[in-house]
Amino acid sequence: MRWRFLDRIDDLTPGERVTGAAVFPSDLELFEDHFPSFPVVPGVILLETLAQLAGKGIGYTVRLQRGDWPFPILSMIDGAKFRRFVRPDQEVLLQADFLALRDESAQMRVKARVDGKVVAQAQQLFVFNAAPLEDPADAARLETLEGAELARLWPGFDPAVWRS
Repeated sequence: MRWRFLDRIDDLTPGERVTGAAVFPSDLELFEDHFPSFPVVPGVILLETLAQLAGKGIGYTVRLQRGDWPFPILSMIDGAKFRRFVRPDQEVLLQADFLALRDESAQMRVKARVDGKVVAQAQQLFVFNAAPLEDPADAARLETLEGAELARLWPGFDPAVWRS
């Protein structure tokens, strides 16, 4: 199964907000069990997709601020609410707003919308390494992977800014 659910980043304002979108195709294996006669995107997958978006926003912001990719890891979810079903093939618009950014963590408010209506929302806490990776080869590999992923997802990504 593919675990990269985020399809695109539409806008990323470092330290403020990141927006994007995802579509969950009807041929995803998860719809065979969730649910065969009424397929819906599981809430946990919506939260993961929002975390992927938020993580890219956190990573890019920290990369610009301190020069390394922090590798954000979802640590806690508060106040999760699921308001409507998300069906296969619907475009889900995603938004993550920064609430707090510290040396080792970030708190984000996330929302998912379909047809202008909120379908899911939560606050997510991410933790990450407080200092750059010690092994330069590991740091370079992570930088390359994340830069390539941002370039794939975000038409506004500027590699020159990334490398500065």
